[in-house]
Amino acid sequence: MAEDKHIREESTEARILDAAFDVVYERTISGTRMALIAERAGMFQSNIHYYFKSKHELMLAVQKKVFDRCAELQEALLSGCGSTLPERIGVFWGQKREFIVNEQQYDFAEIDFWVQARADQEIKAAFVESFRVWRGKIESMLKEFGVADERAAMLAAVMTSMMEGASFQYLIDPGAFDIDAYFDYCTQMVIREIRNG
Repeated sequence: MAEDKHIREESTEARILDAAFDVVYERTISGTRMALIAERAGMFQSNIHYYFKSKHELMLAVQKKVFDRCAELQEALLSGCGSTLPERIGVFWGQKREFIVNEQQYDFAEIDFWVQARADQEIKAAFVESFRVWRGKIESMLKEFGVADERAAMLAAVMTSMMEGASFQYLIDPGAFDIDAYFDYCTQMVIREIRNG
């Protein structure tokens, strides 16, 4: 009986998060209201407050949903990739490409949260941690291929910038460049940098 209640609560919480995510995508964070989320979720606003005490608490959960989806895609791509350097680098490009091309709502939400981080220390702290983990994964992968610590850390930061830069440009102007050619070129640049090091 308690297990059924737990499953129902998880299901309700997921429904609220999905509704909030959709509203953030359509209206931005500043345009998001709990009443809009309740309407989208098909429930009373008071029910949402049972799971999330405030809009801020709910927005932190939505931000986590975005970060979790990023990690989920990376893991899926990693499990299916080969062992060469270009293939391993491609895991990171592949995750970002998936967001940019097929799951833009995640990238738009990420950008919206990034703007909010200027004024919200909890959102900022979540980004700091997320980028630290992201760079750390890239850095670890590069070290597996013999890249020295300091160099791997700098290349991880540069690769992260390449991915975020692709989002900012492509989401605003998809016709500006071919996204696959962009990431192929990024791979070539990183490999050249490693070889020249």
